[in-house]
Amino acid sequence: MEMEHDWLAVGWKALVMRGVIGIVLGVMAMVWPIATAIALALLFGVWALADGVSSIWQAFQPDARGRVWLGLMGALALVAAFYAIFRPAASAVALTWVLGIWLIVRGIFELVGAFASTVATPRWLLALGGVLSLLLGFLFTANPGTGAVAVAFWLGLTALAWGAAMVAVGLVVRHQARVSTPTHTGPAAEPPASPA
Repeated sequence: MEMEHDWLAVGWKALVMRGVIGIVLGVMAMVWPIATAIALALLFGVWALADGVSSIWQAFQPDARGRVWLGLMGALALVAAFYAIFRPAASAVALTWVLGIWLIVRGIFELVGAFASTVATPRWLLALGGVLSLLLGFLFTANPGTGAVAVAFWLGLTALAWGAAMVAVGLVVRHQARVSTPTHTGPAAEPPASPA
């Protein structure tokens, strides 16, 4: 069976269904951003738990290299996992801190890149991106609780926009399929008579 490479070939119903799910999840994240931030922290906790268990398992394999490093990383992942699972609200705030610090570092690098780059690029775009990253980073680190809610809200808005786009694409695919499928409205043509 040959695998289909065109993702639009999954059918318009599947595309519309994906879009509707995206819209529903987006609306839920925007209406309940605190619950969404906590759910994201719980998901992080489950991921860290799986990562920690697998790292410790690898550390005890006979052919493992860097057992101490794997064991240490696994133990830290387990601590982070239990913290995120049993204190998800605090974990969401901590994740917002990490995001804020990352945005500040990214903004600094973008500003340095804007003025130090030798490549012919619009420097003002790099500088603008750097300033926006710095502003968002400072906002998130200044009030991480509100930042976690803002992240959840923006994720919801992104999911909503993505869902609406998928529904539109699905409806376009449906329309194109109907246009390209020939319809017979008249009686079926008689087959040609074979010569005697």
